[in-house]
Amino acid sequence: MGSHTDSLPTPATAAGRDGLDAILARPDRAVLAFDFDGTLAPIVPDPDQARAHPDAVPALAALAPKVASIAVVTGRPAGVAVRYGGFAGVPGLDHLVVLGHYGAERWDARTGTVKAPAPHPGVAAVRAELPGLLERIGAWHGTWIEEKGRAVAVHTRRADDPQAAFEALREPLADLATRHGLIVEPGRMVLELRPPGMDKGVALLEYVREIGAGAVMYAGDDLGDLPAFAAVDKLRSDGVPGLLVCSGSEEVTELAERADLVVDGPEGVVRLLRSLAQELD
Repeated sequence: MGSHTDSLPTPATAAGRDGLDAILARPDRAVLAFDFDGTLAPIVPDPDQARAHPDAVPALAALAPKVASIAVVTGRPAGVAVRYGGFAGVPGLDHLVVLGHYGAERWDARTGTVKAPAPHPGVAAVRAELPGLLERIGAWHGTWIEEKGRAVAVHTRRADDPQAAFEALREPLADLATRHGLIVEPGRMVLELRPPGMDKGVALLEYVREIGAGAVMYAGDDLGDLPAFAAVDKLRSDGVPGLLVCSGSEEVTELAERADLVVDGPEGVVRLLRSLAQELD
């Protein structure tokens, strides 16, 4: 698939170039971390139909043995991300971990098991109230509730006017979340209600420090990835070089503006993985 001609792109910033250089110089000390939806998997109208880009797992498997670790950091339950990603039992991917539910859960390819704490009681309370709330504010039509175990999300992508539905729901959902000790995390036509203190930044920071990584790359596409971007900035200020990659969405310009490197969606992420693997051969 023309994989031998993929040359490594040059990051637009000095910090990003330092990050990439550090990964190439000592890959055995590098953690490469990725969001799932929109980064390794194309965004689809029904999140239950999301699957990793067909070339993502082969590209990860080619790269994984050369680095300290590959981490998938996602708001989805770890087990769901493993299933939709097709990450289990893949030769070469034994260095993979999935930090699910923003790091509250962890699946390790080596053991094939998920570790997780007890869920927050506010999630069950919110779940019970949501249908009535959506009905009352007339936002039932076209919106859709996604069950995430440790969180619950309301999607507006299928509504007649997705953006208007999204805006109409922000305040009522924030009130509902606050009442039950949860927070609302906005994303691309989705509002997620979940416990505070869980975010991709906390998950990434803890994992990178646990591994004792000497360099880190993080690739994401949505607002929920901003905390992970901030974590990489924090690591850089602590002397750990890092590279920030945006899986180029037209929908979230904020992330693209903060990235060192913008690639063309999951397809571009796969090309980046392939060129990194070749560079390290």
